[in-house]
Amino acid sequence: MKKRIFAALLVLLLLLCACGAEEPWQAAYRRTGQALAAQEDYGVGSIGGEWAVIGLSRSGLLKQETAQAYLQTVEDYVRSIGTVRLDHAKSTENSRIILGVTAAGGDVTDIDGVNLLEGLTDMTFVSYQGLNGPIWALIALDCGGYEIPDAQPGEEQTTREALIRLLLRERKADGGWCFSGDASDADMTAMALTALAPYRERGEVAEGALQCLSEMQLENGCFASWGSENSESCAQVIVALTALGIDPQKDARFLKNGRSVLDALCDFVLDDGFYHSAELVEVNGMATEQAYYALTAYARFRDGKSRLFDMTELTAA
Repeated sequence: MKKRIFAALLVLLLLLCACGAEEPWQAAYRRTGQALAAQEDYGVGSIGGEWAVIGLSRSGLLKQETAQAYLQTVEDYVRSIGTVRLDHAKSTENSRIILGVTAAGGDVTDIDGVNLLEGLTDMTFVSYQGLNGPIWALIALDCGGYEIPDAQPGEEQTTREALIRLLLRERKADGGWCFSGDASDADMTAMALTALAPYRERGEVAEGALQCLSEMQLENGCFASWGSENSESCAQVIVALTALGIDPQKDARFLKNGRSVLDALCDFVLDDGFYHSAELVEVNGMATEQAYYALTAYARFRDGKSRLFDMTELTAA
């Protein structure tokens, strides 16, 4: 009898330990978040800037003093530029910083007197750099539910409908999107789906695109761009799927040989970050920040919270 009781208790103990154990993605999420949160000098830029601020904010790890220091850096930067367009050709500069400022709790309409939204009012300018411009303009405008200011005389007024129609018009025959050429790629397809996610009730938004993305997934669950399997492509797909309400760990379309894109992303993890690809196995800033905000997107999805880039709760009056 004592042996049976002991065996039962042992089984119970093992079950309790299993229930409390972290999944690989959770361990990577925790360690990477700790590493990013330990830094306090985030500024303006594609690395060491907005993407890290967004990930930390949406995971609840952005310290108030870090947010304030970042907002001050943005103010100094905008003042140094002196115009509402932060780059003469790339509207994504405005879009990225709008996302970062929103995540940090700042006011995008008044950065040292500059309304960053005014840099996105002209469709011609927004479209100048290819699909990246419209994609990230739509994500930025929707992140806080922002109204689009009036364009200047002679400009083509940016509207959400115009951005959506442009993206749908640029879809390739295989159902996805690409930066150039005719064959869709994972990154652009995922980013376009992320931008269009708030409008998914429109039947044409995801039509064919999810199948296209599924067919791009490799047999190990990974995604590639420019012929190389990499963590950033995996990250963009995770953000897109969670934005569309799809669980990348469970949806059969995105499981290959029992492996998900989340499993594939964790193949790139190191102790305090992520690496880009097998060609260079060392912590990479861009890979780390994108992987972290993708894991944040998945954690929020699992917890029933809003999409990664839906920060309207931060801008609500």
